[in-house]
Amino acid sequence: MRHLGAFGWRRTGLLVGVPLMVVTLLLTALMLTRTPATRVAAPGPTGSQGGLQIAPGDDGPEAGQVPVAAPAPTHLPVVDYGPAPTGFPPDPNTMDVTPLTEGLRPARRIAAYDAPGGLPIAFLDPTINGVDLTVPIAQRRTGWVAVLLPSANRRLAWVPSGGWTATPLRNQIVIERRPHRLTWLRDGEPRRTWPVSLGRPGQETPLGRSFVLGRSTPGESVYAGVDVLALGSVPDDPDAVPAGLRGAHIGIHTWHHDGELGRQTTNGCIRLTASGQRLLLAEVPPGSPVVVVDELPTPPPSV
Repeated sequence: MRHLGAFGWRRTGLLVGVPLMVVTLLLTALMLTRTPATRVAAPGPTGSQGGLQIAPGDDGPEAGQVPVAAPAPTHLPVVDYGPAPTGFPPDPNTMDVTPLTEGLRPARRIAAYDAPGGLPIAFLDPTINGVDLTVPIAQRRTGWVAVLLPSANRRLAWVPSGGWTATPLRNQIVIERRPHRLTWLRDGEPRRTWPVSLGRPGQETPLGRSFVLGRSTPGESVYAGVDVLALGSVPDDPDAVPAGLRGAHIGIHTWHHDGELGRQTTNGCIRLTASGQRLLLAEVPPGSPVVVVDELPTPPPSV
């Protein structure tokens, strides 16, 4: 155990950070709770912030040609809750709010590459710290898919066919930084919106596409006894957050009061009401895509 003054954290599960003192806290020391799988049929990134439609197929011009996957050396690192290995390509559509409707679940340890037929960079395991891993599929090429990389911002990992299964993703969370608004969608249709508090200047909530990595149970009273949704994203500037929060992930959670909604008061996380958080916990499973934009061209309906 590592202690930080009056607070501490245990690396016995997926951590979302460590509370420091009172209202400026955002990320908290947490252990993710395993969620049963659903079994059904850098700044200035580019991309669209347009309408909320289902994405079409994404086979490239090399359709019909399958780039060969080079054997992955056994000494490659495994992607875990710490910072992801470097060398993975940027997500070219990271600001696109088109829902990602399919996820990848590793059935065994699989290699992740920097491009179809490219260099193997790391391995993806079926779990991260004991939590089942589902990552959204962002692109497709013949024999390959690109997924959103855990423990990194705005990065893709390319995975060849084999060793994984696909699962539908029906839910999406869109967060707008300027209006401080979170919208939950299902099957591309807005279901609910809430005001939220977001990252303070210098510790802004990271832009771009991410996903729900898992669920964690905090032990601190400031979280009002409500679980947290830990995301795949991390602070853009790890050195800007307090030392006790370095290595933490961004999370969606509630707070012990609602007085800061609509403001920039966190260390990068997203805070909403306790009732809103409980609804997301009940309805939005791991693997569900999350995208943070400055503002949508057309505000979603208030529902």
